[in-house]
Parts: sequence; structure tokens; C-alpha cells
Amino acid sequence: MQELLVQYLPILIFLGIAVAMAVLMLAASLIVAQQKPDQAKLSPYECGFDPFEDARGRFDVRFYLVAILFIIFDLEVAFLFPWAVALGDIGQLGLWSMMIFLAVLTIGFIYEWKKGALEWE
Repeated sequence: MQELLVQYLPILIFLGIAVAMAVLMLAASLIVAQQKPDQAKLSPYECGFDPFEDARGRFDVRFYLVAILFIIFDLEVAFLFPWAVALGDIGQLGLWSMMIFLAVLTIGFIYEWKKGALEWE
């Protein structure tokens, strides 16, 4: 049991150093940085006028559908590159499994297209 705990000692040392460095950097930024907010720093961000509604308002469902569409294509690209690199090694099974994967993603894209998620009014 003692040998098992000794193997975890480098991890504990690493975590201790990481926590100590994080606390040290936070303390240094509070000590060194100037904490004098002026009118420009306290003004609304980018838009130029004060917010007029609650920030917790409801979003249109189309925003979520576009996010899902982004995830679909992001996953597709993330899986296509390693598949293309290893295509010579994986053979016909790899080719057809990727075709099934792409078909499922295409069905998802067509579904969003038919539902009008890509049309803005």
C-alpha cells in the first residue's frame, strides 16, 4: 500500500505547485495592478448605451438550432481528418462506417434546413 501511495506523490507535488502558482499570480495581480476605475472603464461594453432589458431574457430557438448545426459540422470535420489519414489502414469497413456517419449528419442537416433554421427574417 505504501508503494502505491508513493507513486502518486509526483502528482500531488504537481498539484500543490499549480495551486501555489495560481494563488501567487492572483495575489501579484491585485498588488501590482492599478485599481482605479474611471468613467470609461465603468461604461457599458461596446454598445454605447445602457442595457434596457433583463439579461436573462429568452432567446429565439433558431439560435439553438444554429448552434446544433455548428456542432454537427464541427464533429464532422473533427472525425474526417483522422479518418482520411488512416483510410489506407482501415480498409472497406472504415470507408463504409464513415459513409454511414456522414449520412446521419446529412440527415440532421436536411432536417434543420426543412425546419427553417437557416432562414432569418
